[in-house]
Amino acid sequence: MQVDTEDFRVALGDDGVAEIVLGTPGTMPTTGVRGHAALGTLWPRLAVEPGVRSVLVRSEGKGFCAGGHVELVAQMLGSEAERMRVMREARQLVQGMVDCDLPIVSAIHGAAVGAGAALALLADVSVAARSAKIIDGHTKIGVAAGDHAAIVWPLLCGMAKAKYHLLTCAPLSGEEAERIGLVSLSVPDDELQARARQIALELAAGSPSALAFTKRSLNHWLRAAWPAFEHSLALEMIGFAGSDAREGLAALNERRAPRFGSAP
Repeated sequence: MQVDTEDFRVALGDDGVAEIVLGTPGTMPTTGVRGHAALGTLWPRLAVEPGVRSVLVRSEGKGFCAGGHVELVAQMLGSEAERMRVMREARQLVQGMVDCDLPIVSAIHGAAVGAGAALALLADVSVAARSAKIIDGHTKIGVAAGDHAAIVWPLLCGMAKAKYHLLTCAPLSGEEAERIGLVSLSVPDDELQARARQIALELAAGSPSALAFTKRSLNHWLRAAWPAFEHSLALEMIGFAGSDAREGLAALNERRAPRFGSAP
């Protein structure tokens, strides 16, 4: 299975587990232009790949994934066509993970931000290292929490916690994320990869139809929230056309606090 991107690779094992491996050792994984597009189209391809029974999303980098690359964000600020393209790809990513009948496991270490948090939290079983750092991050750069946030955070951890963390971008450790229900499990850092792979192998050995039908049924809760997701994603893209997003990116590049001024 060929994937034309430097942001991640796909490894198909003979044990039924397909691995999506983010980044490379010593770097912080991000999603660039090609990587973001590839993630949107990956899930239906995996679902029909012969021999694949489950999917494990993990990282070889310093963290899980820091979200969109600065270059990708800069392109969105300057081009309506780029915003529309990214919106289409973000919708494909979320819908792809929700509709994929294969069980998906994520192994989260270090930072999982933005699109990285989407990959981590839309997995059917999310396993976080205790020191992991989960942040939505959107409002800090002056745009609405689109991506995956509106569709899944309130269901996982409740509206009060979802609003607090999405509005403030307060980080969550893996241990705290498990406590509030945002992730399935939190484990010691040195046990993360082995535990996540063990779960992926267990799912790969299960009944494909039973697991697929159970996931398909449970995910109707996410489909019921689809209008909220579409709305949040559209508002996020509108935000990228505004002055607050330009200020947010400038502040990020200059390593200073943003000075926002727009009114809703």
